[in-house]
Amino acid sequence: MTAQSADSQKTVMQSAPISLAEVRRLFARTERVQTSQFLRREISARMFERLSLIKTNPKTLCDAGCGEGDDLFTLRSRFPHAVMCGVDASQSMLTQARQKAKKTQNLTRQFLARLSGQRNVGPGNAILVGANFAQLPMRDSSLDLVWSNLALHWHPQPDRVFTEWKRVLRVDGLLMFSCFGPTTFKPLHDVFSELGHADALLPFVDLHDLGDMLVAAGFATPVMDMEILNITYSSIDNLFQDIRAFGGNPLLTKRKALLGKRLWAKVRERLEQSRQPDGKIHLSVEVINGHAFRPAPKQRADGTSIIRFDDLRK
Repeated sequence: MTAQSADSQKTVMQSAPISLAEVRRLFARTERVQTSQFLRREISARMFERLSLIKTNPKTLCDAGCGEGDDLFTLRSRFPHAVMCGVDASQSMLTQARQKAKKTQNLTRQFLARLSGQRNVGPGNAILVGANFAQLPMRDSSLDLVWSNLALHWHPQPDRVFTEWKRVLRVDGLLMFSCFGPTTFKPLHDVFSELGHADALLPFVDLHDLGDMLVAAGFATPVMDMEILNITYSSIDNLFQDIRAFGGNPLLTKRKALLGKRLWAKVRERLEQSRQPDGKIHLSVEVINGHAFRPAPKQRADGTSIIRFDDLRK
């Protein structure tokens, strides 16, 4: 979907009319999202498997949308000498990340952190910063790796996010991310759509559109892939608990009134009818994975071309 900016008259890509203030509110209650950790950890593990196949040894990196900071611990184990930063818009999530760090850091690390004066020291001695990951508090070309696990789909303009992530990456710096794709929660989407409430769940951007956005932002030869994960439930209540824990619905267009008892009864009836031969309700999750590098510039700011001897030898 596209939206026209009245000020610049430029066309920007919009994934959905998402309220960033509502996203912050939804993630402010960390206990509410805790039950969805199993999926975040599974997708994180798969991301790290992909990362192990890429030759990179970043000296500086950022986890954009770091949440409670679990990925930062693994990034520290992979890159023990890197300067690390975690960025998240939810102060509650960052507080939880710091609390986890206090439980796991040994006395020597805490002592060194105090000596350095870094009050925001977090997982693996990473600096934790409260900020919008589409407006990172970093200089141009200051990072070797931008990492983001299941965060991108919470922003209404992923094309602008990609542009910002490219800004902070050095030449040959790596972007690696995961997010939900459009068939995520499809059985539930289908039920709500049939009942005239398609806005009850957040829609997600297609893999090919995200790839196009990466190219438009200036990334080189992005690699995109998709996989479907299936989660099974015996209880409809547990299913809805997880749906809420995955984030909820931050759409500006969602209906203000609560869904009535009659509608919920119909939703539950349709879900009961969808039980598979094993007696379980199957919920599909489409996970999009992408990585891309920031290429060397081919033009200077004044428009003159840059000719590289490495290119001439090819």
